[in-house]
Amino acid sequence: MSTITVPQALELALQHHRAGRLAEAEAGYREVLATEPSHAGAWHHLGMIAVQKGRGDLAVEWIQHAIVLDPKNAAAHSNLGLALAGLGRLDEAVDAYHWALQLQPDSPQAWLNLGNAEKERGRHEDAVIAFRRALQLKPDYAGAWNNLGVALNERGQIDGAVGALQQAIRFESENGVAYCNLGNALKNQGQLDEALAAYRRALELPPVDAECHRYLGYALKDLGRLDEAIAEYRRALERNPKNAGIQSDLIYALHFHPGSSPGEIAAEQQRWNRQFAEPVRQFVVPSTHDRDPGRRLRIGYVSPDFWGHVIGRNVWPLFEHHDDERFEIFCYAGVTWPDEWTERFRKCAGKWRSTVGVPDEALAAMIRSDGVDILVDLSQHLPGNRLPVFARRPAPVRVSFAGYPETTGLEAIEYRISDRYLEAEPREAVFLLDSFWCYDPGGMEVKVNALPAQSCGHVTFGSLNNFCKINEATIRLWGRVLAQVEDSRLVLMCPAGERRRWILEVLEREGIAAHCVEFAGRLARRDFLELHHRLDIVLDPFPYHGHTTSLDALWMGVPVISRVGKPSVSRAGLSQLSNVGLADLAAFSEEDYVRIATRLARDLPRLAELRATLRARMETGPLMDSPRFARSIETAYRTMWQRWCAEKPHARK
Repeated sequence: MSTITVPQALELALQHHRAGRLAEAEAGYREVLATEPSHAGAWHHLGMIAVQKGRGDLAVEWIQHAIVLDPKNAAAHSNLGLALAGLGRLDEAVDAYHWALQLQPDSPQAWLNLGNAEKERGRHEDAVIAFRRALQLKPDYAGAWNNLGVALNERGQIDGAVGALQQAIRFESENGVAYCNLGNALKNQGQLDEALAAYRRALELPPVDAECHRYLGYALKDLGRLDEAIAEYRRALERNPKNAGIQSDLIYALHFHPGSSPGEIAAEQQRWNRQFAEPVRQFVVPSTHDRDPGRRLRIGYVSPDFWGHVIGRNVWPLFEHHDDERFEIFCYAGVTWPDEWTERFRKCAGKWRSTVGVPDEALAAMIRSDGVDILVDLSQHLPGNRLPVFARRPAPVRVSFAGYPETTGLEAIEYRISDRYLEAEPREAVFLLDSFWCYDPGGMEVKVNALPAQSCGHVTFGSLNNFCKINEATIRLWGRVLAQVEDSRLVLMCPAGERRRWILEVLEREGIAAHCVEFAGRLARRDFLELHHRLDIVLDPFPYHGHTTSLDALWMGVPVISRVGKPSVSRAGLSQLSNVGLADLAAFSEEDYVRIATRLARDLPRLAELRATLRARMETGPLMDSPRFARSIETAYRTMWQRWCAEKPHARK
């Protein structure tokens, strides 16, 4: 320092910093501090290096020290917010950004940072306000346009999201992140072909990251292009092998693929355990819970779907009829877009904890602090799951249910709730209900109409499932059915564009003309239910059956033909049909499927009788017996708890 002044040394360190030479920059800042220990700027920039190196704890310490030395430095307050946000301390980050904006209200960067933190803690309206304020100050701010688009997309304002992201690309045409986010918005808009183009453009531009491959995988899965989707998930994992969510995406997608074997799925589940469960076993804390087998239990439910999602609607009867005297409910809710269903769940819960933006370790600590006895995963490997929290074993008993009827494969989740039809080989760790599902029509008063075949003169088959369940073998099977039923029609829910052309080509090879096929796009729930007024018979896909979609059909008086397989996801049709007394509509081979569908299509009196009675069959049977559903699950909880109480302390973590 003897040859240059402190300002010169600081400027040299800043040059290194701007050029990305972090080691040289850090050495320069430390040299400044060796001469002038109270130099606020050096402490501030040293903290920013810690941010870049992922040392958030040091970053917070050093930037706070800078603020003590120079409390009116707006940039330091804003960067403190960045460091805090990186540690998941979002409330503190927001406070830091507000301090920065009090000192410098015309800072677009500080408004952008504030918006990011608000979005991360699920306050999308506040995030949108902050992003718009940044754009008022800097209309060509591509980063703010991008983040505004993301926030609008997550709020469901899709058209506005697409427009904002197009603006981001207008001001920064080589921004791969903006193209990827545009793909997400276009996907939510139902423009899947256009979404694919946006994702592929993003992958041509820097920075190419794992998330873009992941989102491309989502779009390909929704288009039923499962081979390509699975390949994209694997590419995402190559770029980010430490992301548990991507590994979950891969596991979930394999359940839809007709070529997936149980061994392949099990291997990926074992990989999940090796990658994400084994490293945290050392942090598992032995339970000290009161081993009273009859006491009131604390049940913790973990889900992002406490809203009008199909999973939320399926578990609602459990919450509505839970036994408050014997069980206290804790909801750990990752809901980013609350609705009226969210409020229903919130009112049922003894304790409601938002988990939006809460890191896994912090959430596990929260659950331990709440004294939860039984922790219930309601997602399995679906997007938004918190399985890494379960790997930390924050409650004595862990169980999975509701996401879809299969095991997670997690060693840390020792129990699963299923039903007696879903399980080809019952196991001690699987508790069997009469029905995995408890149907709630959601207050929709849509009446059942007369059998359409009696008035239009032909039978109309239909499948209104998510298109990710549709594959070529299934389409060919349906073509065989149509070929056997003269002048029959097929109504299929399918994304617009290339997939519709593909469907027609496959069916044409089975001898089915294009005029026999009608496509529907995504519909509002009432319109979706009313579409059943045109259907006589629903054809279930394979290997992944319709779940709530099939229950909707039965509710509307439309019988379902289902092919039974060995995995639980291939036995949903058997379960639901058995619970309305129609097990004879479940086929155990393709030949049986065609025979059963053909015979039913030719029996209009039976179809008319089913049309008139299916709703009553549901209302008087297990599929809509909410109190029975709740009591059965809570009885299972009590049995799990009694087993744990009977174990020797610390026999199992």
